[in-house]
Amino acid sequence: MQPTVQQDHIRNFSIIAHIDHGKSTLADRLLEYSGAVTSRESKNQLLDDMELERERGITIKARAVRISYQAENGNTYLFNLIDTPGHVDFSYEVSRSLAACEGALLVVDAAQGVEAQTIANAYLAIEADLEIIPIINKIDLPSADVEGVRAQIEEILGIDASQAIPASAKQGIGIKETLEAAVMHVPPPKGELHMPLQALIIDSWFDNYQGAVILVKIANGCVKKGTQIRLMSTEAEHEVLSLGVFTPNPEVVNQLSVGEVGFIVAGIRDVAETKIGDTVTEKARPASVPIEGYQEVKPMVFCGLYTIDTDRFEDLRDALKKLSLNDSSFQFEPETSLALGFGFRCGFLGLLHMEIIKERLEREYRLSLIGTAPTVIYRITTNKGEVLKIDNPAQLPPVGEIAGFEEPYIKGVIITRSDFLGSILKLCQERRGRQEDLKYLDADRVIVTYTLPLNEVVMDFYDRLKSLSKGYASFDYELSGYQDADLVKVDLMLNGETVDALSFITDRKKSHFRGRQLAEKMKEMIPRQMFEVAIQAAIGAKIIARETVSALKKNVTAKCYGGDISRKKKLWAKQKEGKKRMKSVGRVEIPQEAFLAVLKIQE
Repeated sequence: MQPTVQQDHIRNFSIIAHIDHGKSTLADRLLEYSGAVTSRESKNQLLDDMELERERGITIKARAVRISYQAENGNTYLFNLIDTPGHVDFSYEVSRSLAACEGALLVVDAAQGVEAQTIANAYLAIEADLEIIPIINKIDLPSADVEGVRAQIEEILGIDASQAIPASAKQGIGIKETLEAAVMHVPPPKGELHMPLQALIIDSWFDNYQGAVILVKIANGCVKKGTQIRLMSTEAEHEVLSLGVFTPNPEVVNQLSVGEVGFIVAGIRDVAETKIGDTVTEKARPASVPIEGYQEVKPMVFCGLYTIDTDRFEDLRDALKKLSLNDSSFQFEPETSLALGFGFRCGFLGLLHMEIIKERLEREYRLSLIGTAPTVIYRITTNKGEVLKIDNPAQLPPVGEIAGFEEPYIKGVIITRSDFLGSILKLCQERRGRQEDLKYLDADRVIVTYTLPLNEVVMDFYDRLKSLSKGYASFDYELSGYQDADLVKVDLMLNGETVDALSFITDRKKSHFRGRQLAEKMKEMIPRQMFEVAIQAAIGAKIIARETVSALKKNVTAKCYGGDISRKKKLWAKQKEGKKRMKSVGRVEIPQEAFLAVLKIQE
């Protein structure tokens, strides 16, 4: 059992940083130094318990862990530490973690300096009014520039870095100083033990044996085993069956009090009842108002997900329900496609988020899925004055009914080395970007701000950016609003039949080029049939590109040795009729890779 700790001896803080700046490694060293894990139990990326996280070397899910630490002043402190992701697509995980904290460790790579996501995460912490402790990590690298990075933190972020801790999480340097800084600078949690229970749900997941498990931060009051609780947004009521904390392994406790972070098991079977950001209170003495949680994040990128085996549609529905419980930014609703059958329209925060969700569904729930090309939400004004929000090209009204087209724009911040600046500016111009600002941070690094259409970013912008900068450029963005645009829908047809899952919306000036590129890609991917397959790209009734997959041919005249030519002509005519009849009844099987062809269209 965990000892009861005084409220003023509790410290709740997150580790925030740009991707690959050493957050998870620092968390490993903090756990080792405080004795939370032994050297035998220790392993790299200890808090990244998902197989996918270990394979890719990135943090996808924020993880909370409790540490007991005896400080130099002789007191024992209870730390609730949360390791967070660094990629822009998972910034909602960071905001969720910061809602449960009073402080943040801002980790900056001593060799790479302040990056785009460093800025974004620092601003999230500043907006949440947290105490920020800068840590300059990887000082053991030959290219480390501690003083230069210290100056960047002060100049770019406006944070006092005079007391920034030089550290090397890999070598174990600066770990004690980090823990002591948390004791000295992170304030204890506020709240009153005698007040009615208020607990903020900061995470949840589904357990096959225990049902929905919720991770909470207690803002007021306390919760014990047997307490009758109420979820304020859904009014659902349950009895607490068990309580626990992660140390980092799950450990049962008798109660959770003000300032503590732990999990509650209450036999919740309906996954829709537990909403992240909701407030848990006591049934007998309920709180009058819920806690002001963080803002609900809205998806920015949409795609359709369908099972290859159509009989597993219900399995996909169940898997999506369980996964959305664990990921509040992920949304889905049923949809139907003529080409693919029954599936779901899913909303994500970005391409990496989409890729991770699809891979988790395939691995954790053993599903074989086809995903359509990603799209964004467009605003359409019809001739009748109605404003429609469209996230699926198939829902677009006929061209004659559209009076106005608006698309979402983002404000993007790119930090890169100055020798890659020219090619990056060219990329942004190709993607219909408008430059807002350009500033040199020092002789070698430059920060560029662009306004870009989100539609141009969700395709392959991030991959192209990393390729052009040899991996050095960093990118962060936020939605800036809608602007008028001249857009059209490009349909792909196979033998005159529209494949709705391969339709896409693009800028009118690029539509012919992209239609031709898609037709060429599809020709490479669609296998040859016994009949000729016509691949056409069209805008409305106008065909803008055509490719033909030639038919497999059988030499029907092989048995003719000499004789009159009319014999051969008769056989060829019979073959032609057969192929014509086959074409009218035959269907073209579209391989899974073809649905990603839209992503492969290069500028």
